[in-house]
Amino acid sequence: MSDFLFELRCEEIPARMQARAREDLAKLFAAELVKAGITASDITTYATPRRLAMIAHGLPTETAAVAEETKGPKLGAPPQALEGFLRKTGLTQDQLTLRDGVYFAVVERAGRPTADVLAEAIPAIIRAFPWPKSMRWGVASLSTESLRWVRPLQGIVALLDGAVVACEVAGSVSGRETVGHRFMASGTISIESAASYIEQLRDAHVIVDQDERANIIALGAKMAARKAGLSLIEDAGLLSENAGLTEWPMPLLGRFDEVFLSVPPEVIQLTARVNQKYFVCTDADGKLANAFICTANIDAEDGGERIVEGNRKVLAARLSDARFFYETDLKVPLEEQAAKLDRIVFHEKLGSVADKVARVAKLARWLAEQEIVPGCDPALAERAAALCKADLVTGMVGEFPELQGLMGGYYAAAQGEDPRVAAAIRDHYKPVGQGDDVPTAPVTVAVSLADKLDTLVSFFVAEMPPSGSKDPFALRRAALSAIELVTRNGIRLGLSAPLAIISGVLAGRLVGVRHRQIADTVIVAKAQAGYNIGESEVQAERDRALAHALSDEVKAEVLETFAKAEAKLLDFFADRLKVQQREAGVRHDLIDAVFALGGEDDLVRLLARVRALQSFITTEDGANLLAGYRRAANILKKEAVGDGVAPAPALAYTPEPAEAALSAALDRAEPAADTAIAREDFEAAMAALAQLRAPIDAFFESVTVNDADPAKRAARLALLMRVRDAVHRVADFSRIEG
Repeated sequence: MSDFLFELRCEEIPARMQARAREDLAKLFAAELVKAGITASDITTYATPRRLAMIAHGLPTETAAVAEETKGPKLGAPPQALEGFLRKTGLTQDQLTLRDGVYFAVVERAGRPTADVLAEAIPAIIRAFPWPKSMRWGVASLSTESLRWVRPLQGIVALLDGAVVACEVAGSVSGRETVGHRFMASGTISIESAASYIEQLRDAHVIVDQDERANIIALGAKMAARKAGLSLIEDAGLLSENAGLTEWPMPLLGRFDEVFLSVPPEVIQLTARVNQKYFVCTDADGKLANAFICTANIDAEDGGERIVEGNRKVLAARLSDARFFYETDLKVPLEEQAAKLDRIVFHEKLGSVADKVARVAKLARWLAEQEIVPGCDPALAERAAALCKADLVTGMVGEFPELQGLMGGYYAAAQGEDPRVAAAIRDHYKPVGQGDDVPTAPVTVAVSLADKLDTLVSFFVAEMPPSGSKDPFALRRAALSAIELVTRNGIRLGLSAPLAIISGVLAGRLVGVRHRQIADTVIVAKAQAGYNIGESEVQAERDRALAHALSDEVKAEVLETFAKAEAKLLDFFADRLKVQQREAGVRHDLIDAVFALGGEDDLVRLLARVRALQSFITTEDGANLLAGYRRAANILKKEAVGDGVAPAPALAYTPEPAEAALSAALDRAEPAADTAIAREDFEAAMAALAQLRAPIDAFFESVTVNDADPAKRAARLALLMRVRDAVHRVADFSRIEG
């Protein structure tokens, strides 16, 4: 078996593209091998800023011989058909194979040398490479047919068992020569084979393996911090990026002026990370230290002193800018900043950010006043909501959008706002994703929940829900965050109430926008038809549209829109709840079974019901009750007996013992289940229903439902309706799978 080395050398490959490029190289190479009928036992890929490389192990020396079979005419077919087939295959009649009265042309194809296969595959891989961004270069770039690559391609190494695989792509001819480190190695390197590739480049100060470079940076940065009596703030993303920026990484620790520590630590860390790709450290007390760790791409003779000093100056300039933004923003009260939010459009159908803030403030206060969020001061909730988006117009957030909310919290605290208000402003975006902290402080919970519910309700009322894979307004994430807030904090909130509050605020705007659009459409149509439309005519048309907007017809239309939005939003929450609860081991069909009852939009109560149902349905009593329910439901369905309250006909006959026993069991179970459900003790409700298991089994064993006597048949169907309705007190068992 053979080993193949493939290196594509070019100018700097962006670090963010390297991981995907390695995956694409392996996929494209494997696909080309499959076309030739061969496979590699193992493919390893590498990436540095200046090269993309791959080593394939276990390749055969040549492809397998194959026999290609082509079906021809039948025996006895017209001569012309046979002659045409012979011309097509290039064979004579005596070379054909006759099988089952049909001629076949069987051509033996000898195996091809793997080197020939690779020589054809290399240009195909290079030309098909899916870089997110690519370029053309040189004189050839005048043609749109010229090669595109992430940066100008400079060389190709292609060695199969140490022998060059000859090929040429856009003027680059394959060979065995490559180059080492840009500054620490000179001249070309002649690679002997795939086996020696990594060590030969190491001798030229290039560490090819990206994982090895990352480990060197991680260990070196920790040691540098520890030597200075500090602790490194680890950052996996930054570590990967630094590994992608260097071929010979050397972590170096430097210091910046302590005066910059007056800036919030998150600002310093973000400035160092985003702008300069530096790590930062903490001191023994866990506070941010005036230290940074940069990763040099050279082993400097002076130990990196000049490199550190140069990086310190650049970081100082960045931190000076950040300090200027911070101090300038502090001079403007958040209330003044909030007044500028009417200049920022939240959405053309939903108004400005100031409009959204007003809705959020109203809902947050309501959540506190109704004690839906226990222990929340209504005034503080309203105040925090009114200021929660104010930092969007600050200089710092304009420079670093990632700091929205966080900076508002700092500004609020510095300007003397209640600490609970400052904390709510800081954390009201949370949780922003899976694994993020879920707020528990009452004021923060009220503002955060109000913000997310407003976003969801607003876009659903405006008829802009997510569709398929498209979710431009991140409504799925908002729903999951709202569910986390509600369930983690045990908030007893039906979704219908906040929907009504937000919809009421939105109603006027939605009606006005809709009928202004209608008016503008009429105006444009008249203008296009040749009418002379002046300002007075435009205003008159808009007045007519506004008058129509206030009519009973439009009010009814708006109410219908709200009703549809509520139904769609509840279904949406059900879907998101399934996603959120899947990791907790909760079955999606049980959530469906509870939602199907209708009127259940209290997520805490719903989940308590679902968990009790899941525990019950896995027991023997639960499984048997489910089987009995299904049998009853199937009979009722067959007899076209729909949902509804079961009638209680006067019995004109003496019921059979099993029939009477089931009726008596229902008389006991129904009120017991109702009482348990009223106090939200769903386990007790399940236990009450479990008492029906034996009577139901006995009923089906000894009683004929479809009796010839119409009175008996009607009474027994009514009894089965009672069974179904009793079970539906807890959940719609017809939705349960298995």
